[in-house]
Amino acid sequence: MHREPHRSAPAGTHPAYYVPGAVGMALVGGSVAVSHVLVDAPLMTAQAIRYAAAAAVLILCARILGRAVPMPRRRDWPLLVLLAGSGLVLFNVALVRGAEHAEPAAIAVAVASVPVVLGLLGPLLESSSPSRRLLAAAATVTAGSVLVQGFGRTDAYGVGWAAVALACEAAFTLLAVPLLPRLGAWGVSVHSVLVGTAMFAVLALLTEGPTAAARIQRDQWVAIAYLAILVTAVAFVLWYATVARVGAASAGLLTGVAPVAAAGVGIVVTGDVPGAGVWVGVAVVAAGLALGLGRRRTTAPAQRDPQMRTGVGGPTPASTAASDG
Repeated sequence: MHREPHRSAPAGTHPAYYVPGAVGMALVGGSVAVSHVLVDAPLMTAQAIRYAAAAAVLILCARILGRAVPMPRRRDWPLLVLLAGSGLVLFNVALVRGAEHAEPAAIAVAVASVPVVLGLLGPLLESSSPSRRLLAAAATVTAGSVLVQGFGRTDAYGVGWAAVALACEAAFTLLAVPLLPRLGAWGVSVHSVLVGTAMFAVLALLTEGPTAAARIQRDQWVAIAYLAILVTAVAFVLWYATVARVGAASAGLLTGVAPVAAAGVGIVVTGDVPGAGVWVGVAVVAAGLALGLGRRRTTAPAQRDPQMRTGVGGPTPASTAASDG
């Protein structure tokens, strides 16, 4: 299996390969209003149900679509446990605990820095060097995301939880990089969700008790179903497909789509038109994406994409030269 000599730059990558990741991030951003419905629900129990349902959907869809879901090898399990424990479980805990000390925008601003983290660390995991152009684009996308989301008040504990949320968000992608070449987007998605389900189930039993599900209301069940199907099952596969095809650094830029999608959903749900700062932020995010993803060489790079097996999103390598969890 070949590797590109300079994986941090998406040279020669077909534009269609960014579409799955962008759609996945749009689904994540659009879930903000839905997630708010679960504020009063038993958190761990709701998340355990969400991920259990997502695992069932993923396995069923993989079977129907004929997608390969390889079994992890022994050395894969520690990474899967770390991925699920940080990117799924601890991330949700950080959001909840952080909200006790900081306004949501403050946490969101920290998480908005993930393109820079992926731009720095992603290429190192892919045996290449960080690209200055991608880092500049990542900083631009982060700045635009901050403008879209706004700032919020916080204290020292809030800053700490915001940092934890940022680290967990980055880990969700970075820990998948070594797993994707063998497990593919479907394998990483299925197994990380299964591990996350087990973790949430244990936490739910310990902290909320075995009858907590009875306290979940009808609208909360609908929200859980939406999050399970679209924001977990669908978005995970789309995201990891993109990471596998274009690399973590380039895929990281697409996280800027999430706050833009959240702002768009906010307009639809509330009818309130955002202020000028939000629109400037949207434009800055678009500029960052154009800077990072718009310039490509015409020569196609060597293939290393495990999704050639899975066929998730975009053309096949036979029809072109060559989404992120």
